[in-house]
Amino acid sequence: MWVVLVCYAEPIVMVLKPQEPSVIYGNVTKKVARKITRSHIMQDTPLPDYALGSWGGEIEGIIPLFEQKSMKMQERRLRNCGFIDPTNIGHYLAQGGYSGFMRALKMESSEIIEEIKKSGLRGRGGAGFPTWMKWQFCLDSGKKTNYLVCNADEGEPGAIVNRSLLESDPHSVLEGILIAAKTIRAKKAYLYCRAEYPLALERLKTAIKEMKERGFLGKNIMGSGFNLEILIKEGAGAFVCGEETALLASIEGERGTPRTRPPFPTTEGLFGKPTVINNVETMASVTQVMQQGAEKYSQMGTKESKGTKTFSLVGQVKKTGLIEVPLGTTLREVIFDIGGGILDEGEFKSVQIGGPSGGCVPVQLLDTPIDYSSLLEVGAMMGSGGLVVMDHSTCMVEVARYFLEFIQKESCGKCVPCRLGTKQMLDILTVITVDKGKKKDLDVLPELAEAVKLGSLCGLGQSAPNPILTTMRFFMEEYQSHIEDGICPARDCKEFITYTIDSETCDGCMGCIKSCPVGAISGKKDKVHIIDTLKCVKCGTCLDLCKKKKNAVILANNC
Repeated sequence: MWVVLVCYAEPIVMVLKPQEPSVIYGNVTKKVARKITRSHIMQDTPLPDYALGSWGGEIEGIIPLFEQKSMKMQERRLRNCGFIDPTNIGHYLAQGGYSGFMRALKMESSEIIEEIKKSGLRGRGGAGFPTWMKWQFCLDSGKKTNYLVCNADEGEPGAIVNRSLLESDPHSVLEGILIAAKTIRAKKAYLYCRAEYPLALERLKTAIKEMKERGFLGKNIMGSGFNLEILIKEGAGAFVCGEETALLASIEGERGTPRTRPPFPTTEGLFGKPTVINNVETMASVTQVMQQGAEKYSQMGTKESKGTKTFSLVGQVKKTGLIEVPLGTTLREVIFDIGGGILDEGEFKSVQIGGPSGGCVPVQLLDTPIDYSSLLEVGAMMGSGGLVVMDHSTCMVEVARYFLEFIQKESCGKCVPCRLGTKQMLDILTVITVDKGKKKDLDVLPELAEAVKLGSLCGLGQSAPNPILTTMRFFMEEYQSHIEDGICPARDCKEFITYTIDSETCDGCMGCIKSCPVGAISGKKDKVHIIDTLKCVKCGTCLDLCKKKKNAVILANNC
């Protein structure tokens, strides 16, 4: 996982020598690779100018990777990722693996629940429901047969938190499943993982096989009398199956659509039996609580949000990748201290947090702490850990349209508010982004959004309006500019912009003519070129090419 932490610098090369600190090089080209070979490998002379950092000790001129500001601000609770072989259970055991489960075997269910309660652990799947409470509800049902389900159906764009954890440290998740199943007295657990994660599935199957060989899974586990079978269910990739009742329907072999609640799954879930559903990161956190103790776990985070959270940091930020921070860390710290700021020294505009159903947080709220209650107050949510950073070249109306288009396509269509409401909202946003919006749209959109939010059956429809509500709340001037002035301030919506060539700057290099996919540019060598606006499809190829030369191609709002 350490490679994922610096994936912004790929290709990455790590030079390891016996009894010496390792050096990690980033952005390695063929030319740089030759320099590393000649200097570091052949002459034992590291190259600080190309190094990201050292590992395992200090080297003159090279700061240790985990001593750098972007790394020091993080807290690695999921510490095994990238440091052990995920296909070798011996590596996991050597790091204290399954000690939490062995501890749980000696405890009563009430004692385990009390330990989880003291830790303050809340579900890492989005809503942040207290983990202990869900387990207690299941036990209180008084049924003989209970089920446990681990939700690994990570479907939001840009999020790779669950996938990375399953690929890098599957046993930490499986140990959490063992602890939870023992607590709620479940004899069968399901791990629901989307089929688009082939490596994660492969690692899980290998890990489960190893568990059986070592006696951690099956009948009479470790002579305790506890029996458990873990089954893997491969999902087909429907975003709605991240909703717990739709997920249960999919496991049962039915179409993945949500069910009316109550009854809740902890009372009547899988096959009509009480069922606890926790996600991948929650299960790994349960392992940490039981291995280290509730007191140590609860030292990190805020009063209401304990522990750490892993995020997938993407978008217009310099250092993309997975980060793990204590809950309570501010958005500003994540984006500018850990992420290194905006690409090309651009200006921050907004950050989308919580996936397609999350909210867009503006610059004036950058000091918002990342915790469950603070994010809800600004119209966002934790979600499964996606953080999409945007600069001033991003149109917020288009952002709302883009995410709503995803939600509308992923709607199962079972309930009318979601099926028709998301389609109506998407149609209005599409009209606004093609220069045909009307003033009344600014009144209709929020009314529709509130109706969909209140009337939808499941969390997908209930949170679908969040991108609209937050962008209208914080960026209403952009909506008004599109409708009233016929201008896209970000110059992002194609119907609002025109590409032209500056006659004083163009030197007739013919680069744009050769690159135009539709032949919309004409002119002779060393003569000023002309763009035929009727033919131009506004792909931006000429602009990107000319930026490297004369900046002769101009992008402007239509007049």
